[in-house]
Amino acid sequence: MKHTDENTCIKRILNGETELFAYFLDRYSRPLYSLIIQIVSSPEDTEELLQDVFLKAFQSLGSYRGGSSFSTWLYRIAYNKAISATRKQKNECFYIEESVINNVSDDEAEHIMILSDNEEQLLKLSHAIGLLNADEKALITLFYYEEKSIEEVALIFAWTQVNVKVKLHRIRKKLYVLMNGR
Repeated sequence: MKHTDENTCIKRILNGETELFAYFLDRYSRPLYSLIIQIVSSPEDTEELLQDVFLKAFQSLGSYRGGSSFSTWLYRIAYNKAISATRKQKNECFYIEESVINNVSDDEAEHIMILSDNEEQLLKLSHAIGLLNADEKALITLFYYEEKSIEEVALIFAWTQVNVKVKLHRIRKKLYVLMNGR
């Protein structure tokens, strides 16, 4: 369904055809689940939060103005719900000295997210991503796995596009350190 088709669907839902909301459940459940699980790590909590996201989206559908795509609006709700849930928990983050991160060359960092067939490298990458904080995991998920553009990610996080690019660059360096034990 195209952006304009989704807007038409939203208007129809708001005019009483609420059963059409099932389209959005089918279309966005899997990608939103992927985002939320990266932030909260618990499948049970993810399922509950996903239900909360769709409930809030349905209840707030009248406030969607179309300034961004519906998916961006929905991802923003999911991100906020997941981050709020993690703030209620006591999470420990893995800390790396700034100087260590700064010593990673741009070339080394740029190649870290290029997936290979090397199972050991994939496991290392998966483990390293697991050590990131919630925002970093969400950023990696949206940009690399959900293939959202810099502009869309900036809208979801309410950051500038430059800030998104800088954070992605730093996360790649951090992942390099985590994978290579520098």
